[in-house]
Amino acid sequence: MPGKLAPGRSPTRLPIPSSSAATVPVPKQLWTVDAALTSGSPVSDIAELTAAATAAVQAGRGTVLDSSHVIFPNGAVTLVLILAESHLAIHTWPEENLIAVDLFSCGTIAAERVADELITALRLARPHLRRMERGTVRG
Repeated sequence: MPGKLAPGRSPTRLPIPSSSAATVPVPKQLWTVDAALTSGSPVSDIAELTAAATAAVQAGRGTVLDSSHVIFPNGAVTLVLILAESHLAIHTWPEENLIAVDLFSCGTIAAERVADELITALRLARPHLRRMERGTVRG
């Protein structure tokens, strides 16, 4: 499936900077939320889940470029939002009462705010938030 060009982006490839170029690396982080679903969690309604995820990204000053989802026979959902700052993925396992959220950012999105907004909007219980730096190790 061909990809889509992000708004304001040129389809031509940009040159890769040489290792000697003085560049400031953009911080890359993976934020994860593992939590329990509650009876009020709106994750089985894909429109409501997408709206909540989009609102959370916007609250964190992020930009949603596209979205895609899959609903599995057991009611589990995978929702992916493509962001100008990278991506947000939400996965549910109703049979385990589990939701897992992954927010990868390589920009200026307020990831902790996005996570807090999702926890509230999705009425999650016992959320566990983690942050991990990503990227090449410099030494």
